[in-house]
Amino acid sequence: MRAWRRLVDTAVLLDGFHALKHAVRFGADVPVAVTVDRAGALALADDLAPDVRDRLAGLLQEVPEETYRTLVARPHPTAVAALAARPAREAHLAALAHMPRTAPVVVLDNPRNLGNAGAVIRLAAGFGATGVVTTGTMDPWHPTVVRGGAGLHFATAVERLSVAELPPGPLFALDPEGDDIRGLKLPDDAVLAFGSERSGLSTELRSRADHLLSLPMRPQVSSYNLATSVAMTLYHWSAGSGAP
Repeated sequence: MRAWRRLVDTAVLLDGFHALKHAVRFGADVPVAVTVDRAGALALADDLAPDVRDRLAGLLQEVPEETYRTLVARPHPTAVAALAARPAREAHLAALAHMPRTAPVVVLDNPRNLGNAGAVIRLAAGFGATGVVTTGTMDPWHPTVVRGGAGLHFATAVERLSVAELPPGPLFALDPEGDDIRGLKLPDDAVLAFGSERSGLSTELRSRADHLLSLPMRPQVSSYNLATSVAMTLYHWSAGSGAP
């Protein structure tokens, strides 16, 4: 508990078994992890994550339920929580800037919904994207975003940048007035930009776009969820490039 209190203000909260599992699997530095039911958590590891079971066994410390509830704002059904060191910003910036790239960077332009941002990071990790960049005021490492991303922030480069600081590569922005995405093959070094849930692309980002693309949509349907739009676009890229 002393270690938790010492680290909590600067560390990343891993909320739940799956967030801890993914963070450990992708190399996170996890100095402290607690659970209400150690045997139950390790049984989950046996079933769902045998590759990291031994590492979880070395990390997890059992604490009383009332103690656990003082550590998290919203207790997770798995009653597991941990703290991880946030990856170095310099390493993420280097990964985002490195060329040639073998997978796109996803840009969320001034996103508003923390859960949506977490879902996008989870998608990006699943598709092997180089990283996820957010513009605007939202912290992509907010605990709610990390919870929505199931700890997969550690599987890709996640940073907040201004539009002027976006990584190199051809910028494809999703916009209802753009060309149908089905008519274009997305390159591996693409930067894929998506507007906010309320107002769409900012004027600054739209003016920098090399290409405007639209997703197929039935007339009179106004929009897709942000994470759905990212999933459709990444799938289109992966189908054309042969990437996982």
